[in-house]
Amino acid sequence: MTNSKKETSHLIQELEKGNEKAYLSLIEEYYQKMFVYALSLAKEQALAEDLVQNIFMKLWEQRTRLVIKDSLQSFLYKSVYNDFVNHYKKKQTSVKLDQLYLQTLNQFTEDERSTETEDRLLWMKKAIDTLPNKCKQVFLLSKQEGLTNAEIAAYLKISIKSVEAHITNAYSILREKTADAIQSLS
Repeated sequence: MTNSKKETSHLIQELEKGNEKAYLSLIEEYYQKMFVYALSLAKEQALAEDLVQNIFMKLWEQRTRLVIKDSLQSFLYKSVYNDFVNHYKKKQTSVKLDQLYLQTLNQFTEDERSTETEDRLLWMKKAIDTLPNKCKQVFLLSKQEGLTNAEIAAYLKISIKSVEAHITNAYSILREKTADAIQSLS
C-alpha cells in the first residue's frame, strides 16, 4: 500500500470516528477534483458546486456506514455521477410538471376575452391560496420566484425530496381543482 493510500485509509478511519479534521482534510484533498468532474457533467458551475457539496455532506452524514470497496476517489467520482444522474432525472420530472402547469393555465386562457382571463387568473390565485401552507410556500418559491429545488430546500431547511413532494402535491391539488372548475363551466 502506498503512503498516500495509507493516509487516505487513516483519514477514512478517523472520519468514521467523527473526526472533523479528517473530514476537512478529505475535502481539501478531493474537492477540486470532484468539482472539475461535476462541471464536466453538469456544464453549470452552480450545479457542479451543489453536486460536490451534496456528496461531501452525505460523506459526513453516512460516515459510520461507509462501504468503500475500491478507493475513496473512485467512491467520490461514482457519488458525483450518481447525484448528477438523479438530478437530471428529477429535472426531467420537473419539466413535465411545468408543462402540465402551463397546459392547465392555457385551458383557462384559450380563446377568452381579457376580463374572463383575469377572472380565471384570479381564480387560479385563489386556488393556490387554498394549498396547505408549506406546500403553497414551496410552490410559490418555485414557480413565482424561480428558485431551484435545492435553493428552496436550503432556504426552508428541508430536504430536496420534501420540496419535490410539496410541488407534486400542489400540482395534483391544482389539477383537481382545475378539472372541477372546467366541469362546472360545462
